[in-house]
Amino acid sequence: MSQLELRNLRKEFTGGGDNIVAVDDVDLTLHDGEFLVLVGPSGCGKSTTLRMIAGLETVTNGDVIIGDESVTDLEPRERDIAMVFQNYALYPHMTTRENIGFGLKMTTDLDADERNQRVEDVATSLGIEELLDDYPKELSGGQQQRVALGRAIIRDPEVFLMDEPLSNLDAKLRTQMRTELKALQDDLNVTTVYVTHDQTEAMTMGDRIAILNHGELQQVGTPLECYHQPANKFVAGFIGAPSMNFINVESEGDRLVHKEFTYDVTGETAEAIADHGRVSMGIRPEDIRVVDESAVENPITADVHLVEPLGDVSHVTLNVGAKRLTAAVPGGKTFERGEEVTLQFPEENLHLFDAASGETLKNSSQSADEEPVIHA
Repeated sequence: MSQLELRNLRKEFTGGGDNIVAVDDVDLTLHDGEFLVLVGPSGCGKSTTLRMIAGLETVTNGDVIIGDESVTDLEPRERDIAMVFQNYALYPHMTTRENIGFGLKMTTDLDADERNQRVEDVATSLGIEELLDDYPKELSGGQQQRVALGRAIIRDPEVFLMDEPLSNLDAKLRTQMRTELKALQDDLNVTTVYVTHDQTEAMTMGDRIAILNHGELQQVGTPLECYHQPANKFVAGFIGAPSMNFINVESEGDRLVHKEFTYDVTGETAEAIADHGRVSMGIRPEDIRVVDESAVENPITADVHLVEPLGDVSHVTLNVGAKRLTAAVPGGKTFERGEEVTLQFPEENLHLFDAASGETLKNSSQSADEEPVIHA
């Protein structure tokens, strides 16, 4: 168990005479035993960052520090890390027992009996003790994933690195393995960097999440901090499913003006938008209220485009003029396509961003300790 620190980590690739910056001066510190999720869209630099930590990719500039030691110039085998890959990378000609114990055989002086005992202990902790004599082709995707985890766990490394290890599983098994993997990491208390493009995995698994875009670190915080208090419009739109709705409006004193509606704001919000002529209004789907009367504060008229019932909640796609929004409403409410409804965006739930830069001007007043609430 060790602290992991990335100092001004940068990676450039040269191709066709141009330098392509894949990771742009990332500063990040993981505490002992922390589970940090690196998340972002495809091509944002998250896997490259992981590979630099592992030593599989050279560092252009910056430093990787594990504990108190810089490992930037060390070979992968000298870094005391264990990596779980997306495709599990199991040896097809080896049994589960041989796959899990392979690293011990190659890197330690333990005799066969000691290795077997440790393999059996790890297999028992993962619930695959009955599969020790099976080959990878005889295992399901979830079982193969456990074998790959066992191979990493048995080495008792300082740091775990996981590169989208659940992406090859079906949806139901992914949900199950998310829970098991997080519980296992809590039990082992090993510093872990987990890479994914799936923001649901990031929200449900990470002690903290680090959000990357175009190689730049956008925000680091707890999942709920990033959800309720996004640092910019990119983070606001990336974290959350369905994603935040955005409407470009004009700021005119204490009013936000759109061609379909006018929204009056109070003191704190008016101060936030002062000197910003064009503003992007953000509202999360669960914060949109579909109300029965128009005599509410700042009513907005919309037409129902589509309803997706999901049981306890329905996702309702709405048209406000040419702008399409998504609202999350209780599943008991029914709507007809084309029906005209009245929406309310509570001011305390508004997020406001500079339309040009994406800089956050105001966030929701909901606390980062609060769970999202679906309004009637």
